[in-house]
Amino acid sequence: MKTAIVILNWNGQKLLEQFLPSVVNFSQNEADVYVADNASTDSSITYIKEHFPTVKIVENTINGGYAKGYNDALQSIEADIYCLLNSDVEVTKNWLQPVLYVFKNDKKTAIIQPKLLDFKDKTKFEYAGAAGGFVDLYGYPYCRGRVFNNLEIDNNQFNDISEIFWASGACLFIRSKVYHQLGGFDEDYFAHQEEIDLCWRTQNIGYKVKYIGTSTVYHVGGATLQETNPHKTYLNFRNSLLNVVKNVPTRWFLFVVFSRLILDGIAGIKFLFELRPIHTWAIIKAHFSFYKNFFKFLGKRRKLHKKQNYNLHTSIVWQYFALGRNRFEELR
Repeated sequence: MKTAIVILNWNGQKLLEQFLPSVVNFSQNEADVYVADNASTDSSITYIKEHFPTVKIVENTINGGYAKGYNDALQSIEADIYCLLNSDVEVTKNWLQPVLYVFKNDKKTAIIQPKLLDFKDKTKFEYAGAAGGFVDLYGYPYCRGRVFNNLEIDNNQFNDISEIFWASGACLFIRSKVYHQLGGFDEDYFAHQEEIDLCWRTQNIGYKVKYIGTSTVYHVGGATLQETNPHKTYLNFRNSLLNVVKNVPTRWFLFVVFSRLILDGIAGIKFLFELRPIHTWAIIKAHFSFYKNFFKFLGKRRKLHKKQNYNLHTSIVWQYFALGRNRFEELR
């Protein structure tokens, strides 16, 4: 089973210097390592050629963000399994074997995520994916090991192998045939939550998404956009709304869309009370972009296969903010 680890890079030489050695050292004889460069203007490519001659380089002509960056690069990479790996991830010894074992023995599993721990505090799960992702009735994402900003300590409670709803784009394994069958990532997202859309569409055509807790990687997180960056707020709110329009089952569609308009408004008011008006403005801009793209995404919705039932927990917002449930096992 030919495996390609593909690291998307944009002006990230410092990250490559820090994290590429672990990827090369712990992937030898099991996978080819690629760096897909998004038209960097620093000396990233020169650094790779000088220090890691075994690493293959794919040069994209523009910086099209996460979605287009991978779509462009993967057109020229032949492999059975792609591992899409952020440049700020440290991998560990034997991280590939448990993942590849599941791919070999379960043909219906198309996407896999390992355990994601915080590089800055390796006792805790990491925000971007933790122990596997889910969405609630309203399309808000959350994870095992991370509900909103509450990060759990890793006490081996998620050392299992289980089905999840979405895998983090920080470290996402996918069968190449499924990736290309689905047309890859939706480039209208640019960055953030496009992996949720991809996982949703993967399940719609009958495949499974899994979490493998016996494989561990450490993610810095926020190396491209900090959590406090208003542009990240904009992308997360807008793209979450686009996921709703594109993928929510028909029976819930109108209810969820109108409910999200109200809930996102409440979130904007909350930012105002927290004296963070720039994030309120980011939500407003996200909604204007959503309205602009509504009918375009409605057209995409009509072309998709059956909509996957996703209602695992009714409202993560209600349970977290009203009921004080901040751990995955407390959710109902």
